[in-house]
Amino acid sequence: MQTKAILERLRQFDAYPKTLEDFRIKTFGGAAITIVSGLLMFVLFLSELNYYLTKDVQPELFVDISRGQIKMKINLNVTFHKMPCAYLSIDAMDISGENQIDVAHNLFKQRLNERGGLVEDMPEKHEELGDKSEELAEGVKKELDPNRCESCYGAETDDGKCCNTCEEVRDQYRKKGWAFKANENIIQCEREGWVDKLQKQKNEGCNVFGYIEVNKVGGNFHMAPGKSFQQSHVHVHDLQALGGEKFNTSHTIYHMSFGEEYPGIVNPLDGLEQIDDNKQTMFQYFIKVVPTTYTDDGGKTVFSNQFSATKHSKVIGAMGESGLPGLFVTYELSPMMVKYTEKRRSFMHFLTGVCAIIGGVFTVAGLLDSVVYHSHRALQKKMDLGKAT
Repeated sequence: MQTKAILERLRQFDAYPKTLEDFRIKTFGGAAITIVSGLLMFVLFLSELNYYLTKDVQPELFVDISRGQIKMKINLNVTFHKMPCAYLSIDAMDISGENQIDVAHNLFKQRLNERGGLVEDMPEKHEELGDKSEELAEGVKKELDPNRCESCYGAETDDGKCCNTCEEVRDQYRKKGWAFKANENIIQCEREGWVDKLQKQKNEGCNVFGYIEVNKVGGNFHMAPGKSFQQSHVHVHDLQALGGEKFNTSHTIYHMSFGEEYPGIVNPLDGLEQIDDNKQTMFQYFIKVVPTTYTDDGGKTVFSNQFSATKHSKVIGAMGESGLPGLFVTYELSPMMVKYTEKRRSFMHFLTGVCAIIGGVFTVAGLLDSVVYHSHRALQKKMDLGKAT
């Protein structure tokens, strides 16, 4: 008896009293509202589920006090449509005083024909024209003495008394500050067919890809025609060997980034195409690099950078403009660092959202059904009264 009394008392707390089946009225309007509200709840549930399954990335901004990263990798994939690989020199320098002249490590040059197709199946690491002394010009078959010491044509120095290749003659000329012309009866260049190779590549393009590793300080790098070298602490490009012609520096930057890739990174210069209508154009890019870290939900951290860029171009020689045609990138690092942390969304938050969707739609649908039902009844009564009178 006590159990029955307790159960009777519990019934008084029922917030959902039921009516008899005989007193329930089902309408077409109610059925339509039920179907629409059911579909709406299903769509909102899928939206909430998709939101729950995506990861929450929380950004933070603070002063960069890290000292562990002393090097920075600059990833490149740039195509010069009208500039042969033999003409291009790639140099990097920074404010710490480090200069990388004619960068050869981790960079590749792929020769392209006039239509943009590949000339060779495999690119060579920073290919230099005329640096392969064993590739003799056609008709020259004589064996070369590996211990030979050929002339540098008056450009000998204490650390370089022998010039066995055309490239070595060019280097010695640069050290002396002399203009180099391969057609001046230089046996090494004639033997290697240096001039013929230059003419053969004259109308080609060049795809440069790979990466440059630089100090994590402000600096610049450039891709420009002519063999580069340092003379009296001045950076110089030797254009004499290229015959003084004008250079078309039209190019497409397929990819340029500073550091490792991470989810959601945007590189603003990717896909940028620049056309040199006037030839002899110097394209300049000024970049602000922001150090960035990205930590995924597993705790793995990627140290990278994001950047903003502005560009400027000028025609060398026009209106007294000085400089060198080519692609020049100047970058500086921001003292601020951005940290992205990846986190999974709370399941309780997802459950609360689902309950809110079901309860909210159910309540609004009930109110709408009540309004439609009572409006219909009131209208029906007025129509019946009209017919009776």
